[in-house]
Amino acid sequence: MHGKRILLIVGGGIAAFKALDLIRRLRDRGATVTPVLTRAAEEFVTPLSVSALAASKVYRDLFDLTDEAEMGHIELSRAADLLVVCPATANTMAKMAGGHADDLASTLLMATDKPVVIVPAMNVRMWEHAAMRRNLATLRADGIRVIGPVEGSMACGEYGPGRMAEVPEIVDALAGMLADGPLKGRHVLVTSGPTHEPIDPVRYIANRSSGAQGTAIAAALRDLGARVTFVTGPARVAPPEGVDVVRVETAREMLAAVEAALPADVAVMAAAVADWRVENASASKMKKDGGGAPALAFAENPDILATVAKGDRRPALVVGFAAETGDENGDVVAHATAKRARKGCDWIVANDVSPATGIMGGTENAVTVIDAEGAEAWPRLSKDETARRLARRIADAL
Repeated sequence: MHGKRILLIVGGGIAAFKALDLIRRLRDRGATVTPVLTRAAEEFVTPLSVSALAASKVYRDLFDLTDEAEMGHIELSRAADLLVVCPATANTMAKMAGGHADDLASTLLMATDKPVVIVPAMNVRMWEHAAMRRNLATLRADGIRVIGPVEGSMACGEYGPGRMAEVPEIVDALAGMLADGPLKGRHVLVTSGPTHEPIDPVRYIANRSSGAQGTAIAAALRDLGARVTFVTGPARVAPPEGVDVVRVETAREMLAAVEAALPADVAVMAAAVADWRVENASASKMKKDGGGAPALAFAENPDILATVAKGDRRPALVVGFAAETGDENGDVVAHATAKRARKGCDWIVANDVSPATGIMGGTENAVTVIDAEGAEAWPRLSKDETARRLARRIADAL
């Protein structure tokens, strides 16, 4: 982050005290931080403490004649490489979504031509409110990047989503966004995790995917400078910071989220999508009444990989995944090669997920990357290193 310029807008929430640590860590990484305090933020942190840590003047007032003469809010909003709102309160996010510009912070956000990142922090009920859901969707559609929030205990005594992401994670995410990597300016779509196909309101069909490999791929692509849209099923691992997260449950929800995320330069379809769903899922919990097991009728789920690979908005590079088990009818590579031709993707990443390998749900992977030129077997590696190798291969191909 050496030499990068960050305009940090501190919102008025109890998490504002963490902005002090964020300033210190960003400067330790070589970034220059120019702080802006909202009026509400001054109730939680003082301009003096912020200025001392940032080694910079603190900007506070839209109508400060001295500031306007020296720089002006227009130039201030465009002099940075990145604008970060931390913490981003419900009120600030609502103003951003509505296009309001009635104070220095909101005017800077309206006047900028640089990327904007928000780090939400608020009460769990506020985070889950319908208005917040609408505002968040609007901000994401406008290209605003979102870091967090995470689940945890809050100052108000409640527990749940809404707690601000931890400062080291925020710094890592911002470093990835600012990286002048080979994928800077590229949009990459990544799917991850399993899907859950309901049988009734409390039961579902799923698989053993943890989502760890897809999560690692999204983080590796982010670290090479890509803007990543991460569509994830109900995975057992948290999504990486600094990517645009879209959570889904079913295969049909995943397809809708994928289509909404296009266009993209690259699609990496790492999710373990259920092939079938229960067509006659019950609207209420099925009862065991002694009459035998219920008869479930199955319908085929949409083929997300083939839909993307053969669609009108096809990315330049489409990478599929093939989790296979070796059997008497052929080996893993043969099955995956046939799948690549059938689906129409450019590459397919094959792995053997037989129970003896410990790969599905584990921390390591052993893959073979198959493209038009043939098959390239990689050694057994951590899923993080597998992700980094794949990300570098993608960057080299574009």
